Amino acid sequence: MSAVEAEGSTIEAAVATALTQLKADRDQVEIEILTQATKGFLGIGGRKARVRATLRNPVSLQEPEPESEPAASSDKAPQERGRGARRRAPSGESVAQPVPVSKETGENACRVLSETLRLMGVEAPVSLDVQGTEAVINLEDTVDGLLIGRKGQTLDALEYLLNRMIARGEEEEAHLVLDAEGYRERRRQSLESLALRLSERAKRRRKTVTLNPLSPRDRRVVHLALEDDPLVVTRSMGRGYFRRLSIVPEEAGNNRRDRDRRPSRS
Repeated sequence: MSAVEAEGSTIEAAVATALTQLKADRDQVEIEILTQATKGFLGIGGRKARVRATLRNPVSLQEPEPESEPAASSDKAPQERGRGARRRAPSGESVAQPVPVSKETGENACRVLSETLRLMGVEAPVSLDVQGTEAVINLEDTVDGLLIGRKGQTLDALEYLLNRMIARGEEEEAHLVLDAEGYRERRRQSLESLALRLSERAKRRRKTVTLNPLSPRDRRVVHLALEDDPLVVTRSMGRGYFRRLSIVPEEAGNNRRDRDRRPSRS
């Protein structure tokens, strides 16, 4: 059983029932709200909340040699080139340097986010934590993971929209980080552990290991987790927001580059 529908007096109750039926934790399922609970008139004609819960596929990997791989950057320790500058990650992906965020900007972002959530019909307390150049807005996910979404996709979408809305009223674009219930840190630790484990497999088997498509944020975590390992290189493949990421043992990478430099016979 990979998906169930469940009812409850509230969304939270319906989610709890679905998790019990699937025998799964909240971060293992994706929740779709089918109907909201209504009280009816004078207690008559009310309707229960109904949700569909679907088990998520775990982050998986493949091990065939990728057909094509972008060249990896040799710049292992890129230097910051001023405020708002961009540098290149080991894969060649662009990484924005942090721009200082004022407390006023952060507080304005909290107000905008609270209003956005209100219009969505979601009640979630919002708090601000400004440390140095980073402003983290924390959400209390009162609907048990609804605002996080599958692999953080809902949280990423809210963060993107919030940054775009705030940028319209600021002279210089600042980056606001949106978090919910410590999800960002849990995801980072999980990806770093996965990256280290798969890099050891790639080196031991001398074969490229390829992960399923990841978001730019998740790819960056893997790149940075392995950038100091001289025995592997990380490469992003494809185009668009979600891309596959390969962990290539250095020997395999050198052999491929040697083949690429070898003159063709016509």
